[in-house]
Amino acid sequence: MDIQKIIELVKLTKDLIKNREMVAHVKEKGLADYVTQVDIAVQNFLKEKLFILAPDIQFLGEETGLQEMKADSFWILDPVDGTTNLMHDYQHSVVSLALCHKEEIVMGIVYDPFHEEIFTAIKGKGAFLNGHPIHVSNSEKLSDTIIGIGTAKRELADENFTRFRRVFGQCQDVRRIGSAALELAYTACGRQGGYFEIYLNPWDYSAGMLLIQEAGGKVTDFMGRTLEPRKGSSVVATNGYIHEELLSLL
Repeated sequence: MDIQKIIELVKLTKDLIKNREMVAHVKEKGLADYVTQVDIAVQNFLKEKLFILAPDIQFLGEETGLQEMKADSFWILDPVDGTTNLMHDYQHSVVSLALCHKEEIVMGIVYDPFHEEIFTAIKGKGAFLNGHPIHVSNSEKLSDTIIGIGTAKRELADENFTRFRRVFGQCQDVRRIGSAALELAYTACGRQGGYFEIYLNPWDYSAGMLLIQEAGGKVTDFMGRTLEPRKGSSVVATNGYIHEELLSLL
């Protein structure tokens, strides 16, 4: 699979994502969970183009939901990670695309059309930002880092914010971008030391997970276990050095 062809396809979604008229058409999928015409248009576009490139590879996308993947290989797409950001023109929304083969993520792309940043990784070949190699931060202590947080599962808000407070007390500061894929990409390139969220679906974390692993970091669930790309999970992603220290606070 030629990653350059996939990158060019993903970059073609820019005009769709920046179409404010399409963004204005919003449906509520659940509590504080939205879908716009942009989400649907981007998913349909990439699904069609990826099928032309590789008709034997199955497709798992956010707007079709979790479903059983019977093939050894399948795409995992979040057409717009950060839909609420997009609705408010907050300009931190990305396309997240991963390729899973035999239970491993082997390709990951996170594209930020607002800042023209495209994060890419192929298993065993490193991680890159706009073609330049990236690496996680070299901070060895939580107190020397900023940590990204995610607020999924509103019914767990009290538990989550207690957790945020514990982490905030031990790190330099916390950040919430509102896009899990972007948080993971920022961890991969060293802009923050880590990121965690109580629950993410595979389309939220798969591409970003490979970016971090190929950039020298570590990704597990809250119990320190390896993530399974077919399932949703809690997610802790760090530069590796601070992983156990952050896990101990969760």
